[in-house]
Amino acid sequence: MKKVLVINSSARTRVSLSRKLTDVFVDHWKSIHTNPVIRFRELGNTDVPHVNENWIAAAFKPEAARSDDEIETLKISDAYISELREADVIVVGSPMYNWSIPSTLKAYLDQVLRVNETFKVDPTEVQNPYVGLLKNKTVFLLLSRGEQGYEKGGYNEHLDFQSTYLKTVFAIMGIRHIHVIAISGKSPDAEKLKQSIDTAHQSIRDLVEMELADTLQP
Repeated sequence: MKKVLVINSSARTRVSLSRKLTDVFVDHWKSIHTNPVIRFRELGNTDVPHVNENWIAAAFKPEAARSDDEIETLKISDAYISELREADVIVVGSPMYNWSIPSTLKAYLDQVLRVNETFKVDPTEVQNPYVGLLKNKTVFLLLSRGEQGYEKGGYNEHLDFQSTYLKTVFAIMGIRHIHVIAISGKSPDAEKLKQSIDTAHQSIRDLVEMELADTLQP
């Protein structure tokens, strides 16, 4: 049975489109799995610590050389990384804020992008020195945006620092199997917006079933 980690980062709750996407994922995953193992990590309405000087000093020391204060400084980072290691499927719900991601999600990623924990550096590979340490995982990026045209070839593609950034950091940590599903724009046509949302929801269900099919293959 694959273990799932669901990460929500929207500051909104009831009316959040990205949270609705993660809800659809969870509901469908539960409908086709018996006793599923799903862990939730709330970021949107939680104070996620920012990296500071003490954190940096601790992270770049061997574990045995860290002081008690440094061990305490990295405690939340260690917990976040442990969740990522344990998960087979990572589901990230994120709205687009100012063409990028919520600050809490960025702070979280700063906590988990740790050398020799989620990636290492190969100094012999100058152009591509990063070697990811998280293997055999799938990421679902379930995104919402306030405007349209952010898809590949769209008129707002050059302003998409949301999906491009998220794909980059998860790839650096070693995860190459990444799905992106997005709801883009508050269409003035209510029916078109509904169709966009319905299409995104069905795409999630289809990918969940594909993930199940991959699990069942000999």
